[in-house]
Amino acid sequence: MLIAGFPAGPWAANCYVVATGPGSECVVIDPGKDSAPGVAEVVREHRLKPVSVLLTHGHVDHIWSVTPVAGTYDATAWIHPDDRHLLTDPLAGISAESAQLLLGGRYEFTEPDDVRELGDGQDLELAGLRFLVDHTPGHTEGSVVFRTPYARDDISELMFSGDLLFAGSIGRTDLPGGDHAAMLRTLATKVLPLADDIVVLPGHGEQTSIGRERATNPYLQGLTDASVDRPGQITRGL
Repeated sequence: MLIAGFPAGPWAANCYVVATGPGSECVVIDPGKDSAPGVAEVVREHRLKPVSVLLTHGHVDHIWSVTPVAGTYDATAWIHPDDRHLLTDPLAGISAESAQLLLGGRYEFTEPDDVRELGDGQDLELAGLRFLVDHTPGHTEGSVVFRTPYARDDISELMFSGDLLFAGSIGRTDLPGGDHAAMLRTLATKVLPLADDIVVLPGHGEQTSIGRERATNPYLQGLTDASVDRPGQITRGL
């Protein structure tokens, strides 16, 4: 499997290009601001053809370039229906501080020509790869993660976690569409049951693993189904 990831834009959001190998079709995950040149470089270097763009959620730092990237390669964009409105109105989902970064210019956002909606538990076969979709609300209403099998004895799957789970932290829930209780339920029911050997490729920062986060992430310590309604504030992410 070929995986190329790089941070892009003022929020250093990670964009990923995934393929079975050089000279094949590929999938682009979360093309944020200023990511299109990086995608083009990876595509040229490895002779790839993007056929799909997968979006973990609708925040502007992850979807800014979805329309130009999908349009350039005639690719299909995939997003959960609860976040689809952010494709055309991404400023509705960010903080005042983040919006300040966009002032001084005129921006118009449009949907790609071909948009399809994701569902919880959906099994996608794209570019010769399999992606299992988990709906993971909390950071946004339509947040999802994508898990794909990985053929190594010590790694069973890769998980593209968007802004659900980071190395040592989790996504913030104080933006429009965020829900702290939903985030805790998602972590308890969708993250903690996963195998320790799953490698997590997050929306920001370095890669990690489920086992590492289970053992060291303070937001996962003591978290169970019975504790998901405890009070607290999460303020990490865009």
